[in-house]
Amino acid sequence: MSLDQTVCEDLKAFERRLTEVIASLQPSTLRWRILLGLISICTAVGAWHWLTDPNTSAVSFTQSLYNHPIFALASVLLVVLFMLGVHRRVIAPSIITQRARSILGDFNMSCDDTGKLILKPTRPPHPHET
Repeated sequence: MSLDQTVCEDLKAFERRLTEVIASLQPSTLRWRILLGLISICTAVGAWHWLTDPNTSAVSFTQSLYNHPIFALASVLLVVLFMLGVHRRVIAPSIITQRARSILGDFNMSCDDTGKLILKPTRPPHPHET
């Protein structure tokens, strides 16, 4: 096997592994996006009801939160999710592709969002560089 064939096989194996890693993250990423979306919507709707309630300004803060348990619970869950790093899990595939592009750039390559390698054409040396 020649050196070019070995390099080609290595690139193909790397591409297969990169696409496999990105594809395996998609189901969990979708679940985290749905969960974050639902909690965000519940928080927004709860906040709207909390802010438009005329009793909110008449009672203490804790009492107003007690009167609006959906908003209180959704707000706490949203803060906990962000503290646990759900925002990184939601964008995990794009983090991996961005890091791969950064490294592949040194080798005159890139990758798309699914992990497929993109070989960039080599640029000829500048006449003053030789």
